[in-house]
Amino acid sequence: MAIFDSSNPTLKEKTFERSISGEYAGDSMTLNGTLNKFGVLMALMAASTFFAWDQFQKGSDPSTFMMVGVFGGLIMALIMMFKMSWSPVLAPGYAVLEGLFLGAFSAYLNDRYPGLPMQAVFLTLLVAGLMFLIYRFRIIPVTQRFRQIIVVATMAVAIFYLVQWIGAQFFGSTIAGGTMDSSAFGIGFSVFVVVLASLNLLLNFDMIEKGAEMQAPKFMEWYSAFGLLVTLVWLYLEILRLLTKLQRR
Repeated sequence: MAIFDSSNPTLKEKTFERSISGEYAGDSMTLNGTLNKFGVLMALMAASTFFAWDQFQKGSDPSTFMMVGVFGGLIMALIMMFKMSWSPVLAPGYAVLEGLFLGAFSAYLNDRYPGLPMQAVFLTLLVAGLMFLIYRFRIIPVTQRFRQIIVVATMAVAIFYLVQWIGAQFFGSTIAGGTMDSSAFGIGFSVFVVVLASLNLLLNFDMIEKGAEMQAPKFMEWYSAFGLLVTLVWLYLEILRLLTKLQRR
């Protein structure tokens, strides 16, 4: 039976097992070290977010920042998944690129729905803090069955999003378009995904804690902080999607 698992592809049991195979020597990963690295990534992402936001306000085309952020961040994320030891260099770069995307996209939405991105930021931080307390005090135990349920549900949502995107891009039709509108069903779907993203944070916290217990190499602090950032960005985007639907009602 696996010690821990996650639907986040950047943070899985095999990831930590590979990192402690003996190939790397030196200091070990710690919880405090991971939190410090996460703070650095958040600061870098916030700085590039504000930059992209400011450029939009000055009249720049947001699509450039969004494209660079999405594809640049995706490339760095894929490289890190195979070269975890490069994460001390690549994770900060990923945070900057992700900030460019979030800043441009959020500024664009703010132009249509003033104040909505700020509400999403506040709710994201609130939910993240709440999930940390839930994990800290073991209000929701992260059991093996709990992990399996969250992993399967998250994979199902990811596949659904992929199929929906392919349908829209290549066939000109939106599969299950009701999930994207502001109907009760669409809002209910977004609430479900927001809850799912929130519960993924519990799995991330559990994996990071166990990675420290397994004495993973020091560079895994950067890699783990990157993985946590991925989930947090996903949560923000889903909350933003939900608020947009509510705004349109």
